[in-house]
Amino acid sequence: MRKSKVSRLTTLPKRETERIGAPVEVRHHPAARRLTLRVSRTRRAVIVTLPVQCGIEEAGSFLHRNLEWVRERLDSLPAPIPFRNAMLVPVRGIAHRVVMPGEVPRRRVVRRIEAHPLPELHAPGELAAAVKRLELWFAKEARADLQERVAFHAGRLGVSPGRLTIRDQTSRWGSCSTTGGLSFSWRLVLAPPPILDYVAAHEVAHLREMNHGPRFWALVRKTCPAMDEAKRWLRIYGMDLHRYGVESGS
Repeated sequence: MRKSKVSRLTTLPKRETERIGAPVEVRHHPAARRLTLRVSRTRRAVIVTLPVQCGIEEAGSFLHRNLEWVRERLDSLPAPIPFRNAMLVPVRGIAHRVVMPGEVPRRRVVRRIEAHPLPELHAPGELAAAVKRLELWFAKEARADLQERVAFHAGRLGVSPGRLTIRDQTSRWGSCSTTGGLSFSWRLVLAPPPILDYVAAHEVAHLREMNHGPRFWALVRKTCPAMDEAKRWLRIYGMDLHRYGVESGS
């Protein structure tokens, strides 16, 4: 059996990435016929794709010939918003203030507290631990919301979803495997509830139609009539959700 061709990922030396100010990925792809360059808005990374016969040195030279273009694109990206004490982060579309008191109480979990003028998320522990607890809290909340909406849409469309997975996906908000497993980005819980609902409906509809043809979109609209508004919201504001929890310079 002939092996399938897949892309091969390498990285430039640290001194090169420090000069550019962003992570640089070099992808050797069998289908590539020339060197190409792009900047990922969600991952804030520079990606160089080149044919398999090209060496890493050629990637470095190509990158530096286009260094001004890369820096212009990086400078145009919205600034990241790392999880820090007193920062604001949306939860289901409503602004919350993060409180990192520093001490570690007996219950080492994030607590949501109704407060004035804004509700608060109390994340205990030193910074690194508090950030990790906050990320886990968002993933847990996203899972709960998505399980409920996936079950709702699955019932309406008469399908049985497989395992539900929560990740920090950067290229898509959700995905559906050929085995029926559904995967979603935890960042959906930052958005207003109708946005998460639409993405859940979208992926559940793939259990009936593994494509984006007319029958697929008819299924999505059947179970989520407000899909056009949600798609528009994601197109305009979706990228902003990827700013939260990202460390500057990462």
